[in-house]
Amino acid sequence: MISVKDQIVLVTGASSGIGAACARVFAQGGAKLILTARRSERLQQLAQQLEQEFGVAVQAIALDVSDRTQVELTLSALPEAWGAIEILVNNAGLSRGLDNLHEGKIQDWEEMIDTNLKGLLYVSRTVLPGMVSRGRGHVINIGSVAGHQTYPKGNVYCATKAAVRALSEGMKIDLLGTPVRVSSVDPGMVETEFSEVRFHGDAERAAKVYQGLTPLTAEDIADVVFFCATRPAHVNISEVLVMPTDQATPTLAHRRS
Repeated sequence: MISVKDQIVLVTGASSGIGAACARVFAQGGAKLILTARRSERLQQLAQQLEQEFGVAVQAIALDVSDRTQVELTLSALPEAWGAIEILVNNAGLSRGLDNLHEGKIQDWEEMIDTNLKGLLYVSRTVLPGMVSRGRGHVINIGSVAGHQTYPKGNVYCATKAAVRALSEGMKIDLLGTPVRVSSVDPGMVETEFSEVRFHGDAERAAKVYQGLTPLTAEDIADVVFFCATRPAHVNISEVLVMPTDQATPTLAHRRS
């Protein structure tokens, strides 16, 4: 097991859900954290909590990963002591809408593509060269079961997560011969703000997604991410598909009445 103590870890989409849980588990391990998200106030609150609870150094930076210029300028302007990012958790992502393709909202499509796909690319393209030149690093992409199997009305979201899976494979191939590792952690049903975001703030509809079963928690996924990051240097956990016991496929779940 590799210690993450004093390693610099960048987590995108860190203001809530899986991103916040990843920030916490790496803080417990003594890592130095760069946390980014669009919601600056929530991000600052999390940073203060982690600093106080674990005594770790945290940089909290408001960042929209879908804005390429902002990503490049922000990450290139990190203080010198924070520039050598050793672990990147590409977590920022979202789903918008659940519609037949021919009835889908273009704005929803663009937001998913810009965040889930382009955002991951922009951040990775900015961070990876430094990892390669320093001869160490690990990229952990948060994918989804939706990248393995398309489900009704999930069309564009599933397409973006299939792209994340393909990009993870492509990164691994392109980095072959370097010590930089690439992992994809692909969750099934996780109870976070995911469904509320998908349904544009409809909390009642979102709650029904998890009724009658026991979904995964953000902490469950953070544990898997931490496991991937702490394997010996010669071990690369390339892909992990993590499902609740109550879920078999994106559409097949056991619900208790």
